[in-house]
Amino acid sequence: MEKPYAIGIDIGAQSAKIGVVNRKGDVLERAKVSTKDTTEFDVFLENLVEKGIKPLLTKNNIDISQIQGVGVGAPNASYKKGTIEQAANLVWGKDPKYNGIIPFVEKLKEKVGVRCVLTNDANATALGEMQYGAARGMKDFIEITLGSGVGSGIVINGQLLYGHDSFAGELGHTTVVRAENARVCGCGKKGCLEAYTSAVGLARTAREILENTDVKSSLRKYEIDEITSKEVSEEAKKGDEFAKEVYNRTCKMLGETFADFVAFSAPEAIILFGGMTGAGEELLLPPIKEALQENLFKIWRGRKENCDEDKIKVIFSSLPDNDAAILGASALAW
Repeated sequence: MEKPYAIGIDIGAQSAKIGVVNRKGDVLERAKVSTKDTTEFDVFLENLVEKGIKPLLTKNNIDISQIQGVGVGAPNASYKKGTIEQAANLVWGKDPKYNGIIPFVEKLKEKVGVRCVLTNDANATALGEMQYGAARGMKDFIEITLGSGVGSGIVINGQLLYGHDSFAGELGHTTVVRAENARVCGCGKKGCLEAYTSAVGLARTAREILENTDVKSSLRKYEIDEITSKEVSEEAKKGDEFAKEVYNRTCKMLGETFADFVAFSAPEAIILFGGMTGAGEELLLPPIKEALQENLFKIWRGRKENCDEDKIKVIFSSLPDNDAAILGASALAW
């Protein structure tokens, strides 16, 4: 018998966002649990259930028997195996008890007693976008999540791309700088897109230039170690030329790399989601689009015939930051 509610969980480097969702796609209530307070997966899972899921259900007078299932979006998640493997940005993802392979679905199901499904966090966001957001009606698009990492969910002919092992779509770990002094990514590789264009990577670019040059910038009012993407964004919006240049450099790299992504899947759109989009379309989209157009194979450049729309659109997600991944994750459970 179909049940009226599902739970969607979006696991990120800083927190896990939890939502109770009905069949119409309404997020009835949300909760948040820290993901960085413990290096032990078992402790995190206990917090997730006891401080997140259970209080949420109690507050809404919902019994676990009314829950169809729990859908989870997480970094480095295997849809087929139900595991989170070698997740560089999750402190408990390196828990030695599990040798970097966290049996997430098995352990969560033991705790809650209902069906649990896991997928990559960016895949969950793409599902939410396709059902409720900017990708409604699209069959071919790429969702790029820009936060502490760079994730991607690839949809081709209306289907998420999983690959033979369900780890397809790690576009944040494509190599964009091939040099001895390339940055080391959290995954252990050198020169990954994530190391340069995530929120962490953008802030690092700003700090490195400030430390090694005498460039004038309002960012110098901060201690170097205090500068995050938030400070760079705020100063750029206030007109600081250096902060704007940091965004230009970062977005140019994104646009160049997006052109490579287009070459293998010919998406209708690349949709940007995540904390970094808080910087706004004015800072992000012009340099991304310019670099994309300059680097696209000729057949994808420019506008569609009799239309002022680009052949390959770059747009922001139309869903609130808190809801896209929650909704997408919950959709796994129906």
